[in-house]
Amino acid sequence: MIAVLTKAFGLTYVEWAEDIVADTFLAASESWKEKGTPENPTAWLYSVAKNKTRDYLRRHQHFSQKIVPNLQLGGEKSEEIELDWSNDNITDSQLRMMFAICHPDIPEEAQIGLALRVLCGFGIDEIATAFLTSKSVINKRLYRAKEKLRKQGITLELPKPAALEQRLANVLHILYLVFNEGYYSQLEENQLRKDLCFEAMRLNHLLLQYPPTHQPPVNALLSLMCFHASRFEARIAADGSTVLYDEQDRTLWDDALIAKGNHFLIQSATGEVVTKYHLEASIAYWHSTKQQLDNKWEQILQLYNKLLQIEYSPIAALNRTFALAMARGYEVGIKEAEKLGLEDSYTYHILLGKLYTPISTEQAREHFIQAREKARSEIEKKMAARYMGDLMDG
Repeated sequence: MIAVLTKAFGLTYVEWAEDIVADTFLAASESWKEKGTPENPTAWLYSVAKNKTRDYLRRHQHFSQKIVPNLQLGGEKSEEIELDWSNDNITDSQLRMMFAICHPDIPEEAQIGLALRVLCGFGIDEIATAFLTSKSVINKRLYRAKEKLRKQGITLELPKPAALEQRLANVLHILYLVFNEGYYSQLEENQLRKDLCFEAMRLNHLLLQYPPTHQPPVNALLSLMCFHASRFEARIAADGSTVLYDEQDRTLWDDALIAKGNHFLIQSATGEVVTKYHLEASIAYWHSTKQQLDNKWEQILQLYNKLLQIEYSPIAALNRTFALAMARGYEVGIKEAEKLGLEDSYTYHILLGKLYTPISTEQAREHFIQAREKARSEIEKKMAARYMGDLMDG
């Protein structure tokens, strides 16, 4: 709804759209609580939003006549506001908004915040929680981002063909980060934010509905998200802690999402360009394979080698050492992991603790102690303590 209204008003007045939609949902919460949910909630919301828009423009008539001539008020036309709530226009509006707020001139954190606020409908509280910061920080960040949109004259226009590839790469990067904010959530009470992950998947799917952006990297990223999402139910234990891959109950994996991941991975296998999304999706494919294949870990290892050549990251390097350990032996994996210089990382010590467990109980225990000290939450501390307990029981 915000995207559709912003398309009508212009990006400069995105706050108008936000205010109207906020008022609409406030009216819904009050009316539906008293009278019950209407037979067609969506139509009810669209109708109220239309009325709220008319009232809002009346209060700002001096500006509205210049800004939104197609929605001018006054005289006989005061009841003639038409807002296009068709699926095609909603999709088009969201695509335009996606490219606008993911403009490279806007700071990355602000792009993520705008995506969550404007495209996903998250409240300021939710965004602040996702970033582990305060509402005031998020409000300031969003305000500065909107000012940048105004000053740069960024419009709700889809990029021209010559600029599409670079702009699309930026959009995919932001969707990737939004998904990761949910998948690797730092919230103590909820280390997996499915809502963030599914919103990133929904926006990614919108790109596939627009022919110019139905490109291999878009399919590859959605494939990666599907594979990761297929393991949601197996990834979190009853106490909220993360269940490591080799300990997950594979019967909890979602076969339908794995099949979708396979589909989008196949769709991505065209052209000559291999992106990090292709490689990460291929790694996730092997991780989602339930069969015990002799070459599984060697395949994953080689994919990590290629991924690190394209884009190095400490997490990818650490994950590679686990694949190396599984393919070539724990001692080899330990030796490689200790070269990474990630002694301040909780995950690093958990990994080494696991790799040392069948080799040296003393070394494993020391790493689990270090993991507990580096833990960011009580859940992570409990997880490290549980592994220490398992050593004693063993």
